Amino acid sequence: MVAAARYFGCDPAGLTERQAGDFLLLLRTERKYAPSSMAQTIVALRTFFRDHLGHDWTLWRTVRVRQPESLPWVLSREEVAAVIGAARLMRFRVLFTLIYHCGLRLGEAIRIAPCDIDAKALRIRIRHAKGGKERYVPISAGMEAQLRAFWYLHHNQQWMFPGLGRGWKGLKITAQEAARKSDHPISEAGVQIAFQRCVAESGIGKRATVHTLRHSFATHLLEAGIALPLISKYLGHSSIKTTVIYTHLTSVSEDRTRAALEVLHASLHHKNP
Repeated sequence: MVAAARYFGCDPAGLTERQAGDFLLLLRTERKYAPSSMAQTIVALRTFFRDHLGHDWTLWRTVRVRQPESLPWVLSREEVAAVIGAARLMRFRVLFTLIYHCGLRLGEAIRIAPCDIDAKALRIRIRHAKGGKERYVPISAGMEAQLRAFWYLHHNQQWMFPGLGRGWKGLKITAQEAARKSDHPISEAGVQIAFQRCVAESGIGKRATVHTLRHSFATHLLEAGIALPLISKYLGHSSIKTTVIYTHLTSVSEDRTRAALEVLHASLHHKNP
């Protein structure tokens, strides 16, 4: 407040809403305040003018600090294989493989039902998607066979990845029996814990979560030459602008660009005989 009052040459309590907004704009555009510093300044001004002086200005409901976007972590194909290979239990190994294979969100993957898998068309229907929008994602014959082999172990009619429940061991039944009788999917927390254990045991030395598999899927498809609109569709993005971020993560695309630039450069210096 003091800095703002000094800038306008008046008492802090006498500042108007327009002056407060102009001061924030000054800090952002001319003095190049970082987002964290801007956020602290806004909180201080809002506390003074709204909470202490009662000025419930529109400014407090409209001013926003845009945080810098950070690129997501991505694993190489070899690193993905190492992490999934570290899964000791089949249910986690198949689940992690499916998430990477289809670029699924964790919540989408654990809620897949056996009836969602179309073995003939080789695709999976994602019913529990973000925003309530269903979509279909293609799968390979190998992935379909892996899912079928896993399902044959438990035969749960409701969930492809049923939860076992905490007390199943006390019932003196097998894990397969507990899975077959389960009425709920495997828990997200349990999956995250298992994944972190796999990351640690894989020795890749990177920070990664289950969601990293989704980022890796998108990046690897892009590197393989799959069109961005298709990848956006498979991921269930509402806008292709969200998918564009993966163009910054692919080294293969950069290599292709450099190769194309070499050709263009060479054509400029090509001398006709």
